[in-house]
Order: sequence, then C-alpha cells, then structure tokens
Amino acid sequence: MPKVRQDAWSHEDDLLLAETVLRHIREGSTQLKAFDEVGDVLNRTSAACGFRWNAEVRQKYEQAVELAKKQRKEKKRKEATQQPVYQEVSHTANYRPEQADEFASHQVEKQEPISYQIPTASNKDQEINLSQVIRYLKDLQKETKVSDSAKEQIAYLENENKALTEQNRQLNRQLESMSEDYQSLIQIMDRARKMVMFDDQEYAKPQFRMEKNGNLENVAR
Repeated sequence: MPKVRQDAWSHEDDLLLAETVLRHIREGSTQLKAFDEVGDVLNRTSAACGFRWNAEVRQKYEQAVELAKKQRKEKKRKEATQQPVYQEVSHTANYRPEQADEFASHQVEKQEPISYQIPTASNKDQEINLSQVIRYLKDLQKETKVSDSAKEQIAYLENENKALTEQNRQLNRQLESMSEDYQSLIQIMDRARKMVMFDDQEYAKPQFRMEKNGNLENVAR
C-alpha cells in the first residue's frame, strides 16, 4: 500500500526521527537508512522524513549530532585496532597434500573461536548523551509553557485593545455631538445677547416734540 500520510508531525514523531538518525550516525550508517526506517514506522515516505529532519528537527539536535559523529569516529578507530588472527601453514620439504588436510583439521580443533565485539559508546558517553537529551527536552517544555503563556497574554491584550478602541470611538462620537450642541448653544446665546442690546438701545433712544414757540422738548417715556 503506498504511503500517502499527510498529517502534521507530532512531538513524538520528531523525537523518534531524532533518536533514529542519531543512532544510525553513531553506528556508522547513513541518514537515508534512518529515514527509511522511520518512514516504515510512521507510514511516511523517506523523502518526507528527510525533509522534516533537515527543515525542522536537525537544528534542535546540533550538539547531539556532533556527539554522535565523535562516537562514530571512536568506533571506527577501535575497529581499526582489532586485527584478525591468521594462522599460517608452514611449508616443509617433505610436504604432502594429505598433511595439509591433517594440519588444517588440527588447527581448527586447536584454534579458539574468534569473537568480534562491536564496540559501543562508553557508559560515560551514553550518560552524557542521555543527560543532554533530557536537559533539551526539559528546556523545550519550559519554552513551550512560556510560549503558551505569552500567547494567552497577547490574546488578552489584543481583546483589551479592541475594547478600548471601540470605547474611544464611542467617546469621540459623543464629543462630536456635544461640540455641535455647544456650538448651537453659543449661537443661541449670541443671538439673545444681540437682541437684548438692541432692545436696550431702542428703549434708551430719546424722543423730542416741537413746542408752540418752536423749541424741541425731550419727551420722557
């Protein structure tokens, strides 16, 4: 069945990818084999695993990758020092073909089986590697919590900003309405003041009348 999985990568998927790649690096294998192995487990293509490793996961495990490379070099160095034991057959003047068979069988019975032990990282290196991974995961968990708290605070501030913006808009509308009412009141008061001044002037205007002898007389109201 073809691999067509397209869902998002979870934290467990990234952790499995990182552990598998680091193991292949330590063992002297290739990253392509690691991607194939992870793809079989997660039902993803090796190309998708490789893209995920290079784009997202690798930068989080730079120190672990360097440590795995050092362990790989140490492993190759130890393997180079282990030389297989060869038994040489001595040739004599009285050599006969049947003697070769007897010598070979005797050497097989006499020779102890050669056991090759695959060198692994020391307990100290494994402890250091494990402690680094644990410390990294704890730091990542703290960063995740801080990030979630920051997101909640940002969301709260955005909502509060929207509420304050709407309140400011309403206050501006009320201020504009009050300004219009104030201007209208000023105009009314100005007209009233002018009317009062005009009435006072009319009231205080003197009136005169002509007397019989031709003189003007001020007529009081």
